Amino acid sequence: MATGPTETSTAISLTDKERQLKELLLDVARSIRDSNHSLQQNGSSETPATTAEPVVLRWAGGWVRDKLLGTESVDIDTAINTMTGEAFALKLCELCQDPAVIARHAISQSDIGNLHKIARNPDKSKHLETTTIKLFGLDVDFVNLRRETYTDDSRNPQVEFGTAEEDALRRDATVNALFYNLSTGEVEDFTTGLQDMRRRLIRTPLEPFQTFTDDPLRVLRLVRFASRLQFSIDPAVEKVMGDDRVLEALRVKISRERVGVEIEKMLKGKHPREALEYIERLALYHAIFTDLTSPTTTAAAAAADSSKPDISKWSVAYNLFAKLAARKTPGSVYDVLVRHDEAAYYAWTLTALVPWEPLSAASSARPHKGPGKVPPPPVTLAAREGIKTPTRFCDLVTAAHNNRAEILALKQDVVMRREPRVGERDTFGMAIRRWDARGGHWRLQVLYALLVEAMEVLPATTATTATSTGKDGKQEGEEKEDEEAFLAQWQRFLDHLHDLDVLEAPSLKRLIDGTQLAKALGVKPGKWMTAALDVCVAWQLRHPDATDPQGAVDEVEGKRAELGVPDRK
Repeated sequence: MATGPTETSTAISLTDKERQLKELLLDVARSIRDSNHSLQQNGSSETPATTAEPVVLRWAGGWVRDKLLGTESVDIDTAINTMTGEAFALKLCELCQDPAVIARHAISQSDIGNLHKIARNPDKSKHLETTTIKLFGLDVDFVNLRRETYTDDSRNPQVEFGTAEEDALRRDATVNALFYNLSTGEVEDFTTGLQDMRRRLIRTPLEPFQTFTDDPLRVLRLVRFASRLQFSIDPAVEKVMGDDRVLEALRVKISRERVGVEIEKMLKGKHPREALEYIERLALYHAIFTDLTSPTTTAAAAAADSSKPDISKWSVAYNLFAKLAARKTPGSVYDVLVRHDEAAYYAWTLTALVPWEPLSAASSARPHKGPGKVPPPPVTLAAREGIKTPTRFCDLVTAAHNNRAEILALKQDVVMRREPRVGERDTFGMAIRRWDARGGHWRLQVLYALLVEAMEVLPATTATTATSTGKDGKQEGEEKEDEEAFLAQWQRFLDHLHDLDVLEAPSLKRLIDGTQLAKALGVKPGKWMTAALDVCVAWQLRHPDATDPQGAVDEVEGKRAELGVPDRK
């Protein structure tokens, strides 16, 4: 174990705002030092703000790492050696009321935000109380240096004041364990952080097994940092990350909500494909997405004769979706199906869940037995129980599963040019409206169907790193041809929807509403209304240039008995 900084020569160039913040914080530290000295000199019985040791301020962790990588950050963690973050921040706010301090640091009214205290919350990886404030447009957290002691049955440590070295060693990765000393203006490295930055390597400050069994969440955090930074994980660390004992600790010690938070951060990052590749290669999938502690998940999976999905061809899905994203052009598959940032995150989450679809299909094929309503498919339970996605996303997953067969059937109609069905604008438009009404995001439901089919029909080597021969003996060139032919079918389907002008069918403005339809039919609204309005919308889809709804009313009139519309009074 190191006994001091291993290197302090790397300089960091500060922005004007960072420099202004640094000088203000050092001024606060000097004021605390002078105040304590005065109390001691006068023999006052008042408790000093700190110990006799001078206050040393360090910017820590991610800000240092990102600055060394040339990436600007507005989030700055400030570590304090002799006092709590709250005590220091309160002193700062007090000084910022002094006209001399305001003038010295050119502080404007908008430069100092409100002080917030973030309570300790171990389930969300907040092991120590933190005080945060907006300063000069930067989000600044204040916390004391600390050391942590873990027990065998919990990831929530006993936390005490510590030294800078102890604080560095408790961190998840060496590249996150660097400090920028505000007094010296130098980077302090108590591990091998600077060396690992140059090597673009993710390593743990302590022995990996201890690091991960202390807090198994660090397994997921390292995957997130490796994918985000495009660093590699040290092979010795990788080996431990997939250790059965570590995976068991991940299941037992970490809440599913916290697992979900880490997965969300990975999939909202710039390199979600790499994160999923790490999850597969390190055998983390089942510890993340298969919650064996949930009775509902276990029961649903058991009904499908399996408790775990087969991920042997999962790489086909996530590599293919990454390829679609890289090929985004106007009218392309990705452009049509993924319309905004939230949709991109949802799309990657669906990509993570597609291995569950075969189990879901098998479960849905069996008649429901027992009391109560039919439970959600296993893929929805994996989302809900495994990574605790919100209800609106679970509704999307259920709809994607339920509507997949119809999506595939319509796609096949287009590919095979099955007339006259392929030309029926109302058939496609009403289908899209149904998909969207049941779970929203109908475009992502189509994407889900595409990815599941890709796993079924494309070889596992497709879209991965170069290989000479696939499992079935095909050459790589033939496999690429299969992939391109597969994607061409889906592109043809989406082009057809565009040509029919039904991509915006869910937002179609009706020519007639329920009140108007009931009046035209001479009856009161009733249970028949929903089906009758669907007849009107289908008529409108067949007559896109119509402005008078009378034709739709006539069609409902002709189906009066079929729809259950009562006789006129």
